[in-house]
Amino acid sequence: MPGARAAIYLARVNWEAWRGEFPILARTNYLNSCSLGALSRRAEARIAQFHNEWHTLGASAWYEIWLGRLAELRGRVARMLNATEQEIGLAASVSAALTVIASALDYRRRPRVVLGALDFPTLAYQWLVRRDVEVVILESDDGATIDPQRFAEAVDDRTALVATSHVYYTTGAIQDLRALADIAHAKGALFLVDAYQSAGQVPCDVRAADADIFIAGPLKWLMGGPGLSYVYVRESLIRELEPQCAGWFGARDQFAFDTRHFEFREDARRFELGTPALPTVHAALGAQEIVDEIGVDRIRDRNARLAEMLIERVRAEGFAVRCAADAAQRSAIVMVAHDEPEAAVRHLAERGIIVDHRPGFVRISPHFYNTEEEIEHVTHELAATRHPA
Repeated sequence: MPGARAAIYLARVNWEAWRGEFPILARTNYLNSCSLGALSRRAEARIAQFHNEWHTLGASAWYEIWLGRLAELRGRVARMLNATEQEIGLAASVSAALTVIASALDYRRRPRVVLGALDFPTLAYQWLVRRDVEVVILESDDGATIDPQRFAEAVDDRTALVATSHVYYTTGAIQDLRALADIAHAKGALFLVDAYQSAGQVPCDVRAADADIFIAGPLKWLMGGPGLSYVYVRESLIRELEPQCAGWFGARDQFAFDTRHFEFREDARRFELGTPALPTVHAALGAQEIVDEIGVDRIRDRNARLAEMLIERVRAEGFAVRCAADAAQRSAIVMVAHDEPEAAVRHLAERGIIVDHRPGFVRISPHFYNTEEEIEHVTHELAATRHPA
């Protein structure tokens, strides 16, 4: 997008006005959205609405209102991902979603699953515990990214699945999903994406990515809290996958209460298990309204500016940053190398700055509701941990 057009595009959003939607920002410099997105007033209002309906209608709210809210959330998520509502299911967590998907694959002729060393461990755990699967973990050459060529060399005719992250939690690097999908599909393998660290901060388009399975959730950049994940499965693939675990939300005739027969639903709800966590469903709906209103493209532009400013400032203070070499491949997860990251995080917390740490690094993750002044603040205080007064 040309610079002048981009400036006009960004000018349409009053970022400062959005800060009033998030009470935590009045008390702290909150820079930890990659762990937990800030709670909004809209999310709180949705939760309060749920509580009021519970008080007023009790269990009858299920039939009159709440099943409709589940459909509303699936629909909103589908639009965000450029999918259809029939391709979206809900799960309790990424781990739960992966367990269901992993149980539905046939490993007899294709026992290999290819993953990356930079992926969140949950992704690998699903297949490491299976005795019928050969797990291949690909290493990073630069510590921040994994070259697609490594995937090309590892994927063969025995590969059932390539499973990897859209954004690495370890480095914030954004992967070229279409390139990886092409590698997987060229050998007849399926392509699964863990988008928990991308949805809400980076545009996600399952069609453009040519993903077969795409898992996201509201905990982090979507600001909806814990206890829920979203499962996209390509429509043409849904009926081919029959999980070896099931729950009543995945049953075709859910309210027949038939203990003698079971048939899966025809859409992606077949991958659902038990009753979804309704408080989180409502929080996620409130937060999703905000994401939809602003637009993920705008959020991406805003976050990229804040992240690049942060990288520039901390490097100027002498810190090393573990990130992709290409700025276009960097997200709003910034990993700052530090000899004592836990102590640094405590120092920052004592000064009203909330960040996180991973081994050897302070992890800072600005979101659209943060400001340039907050970037300067965290940089100044982080520098003080290296040069105490």
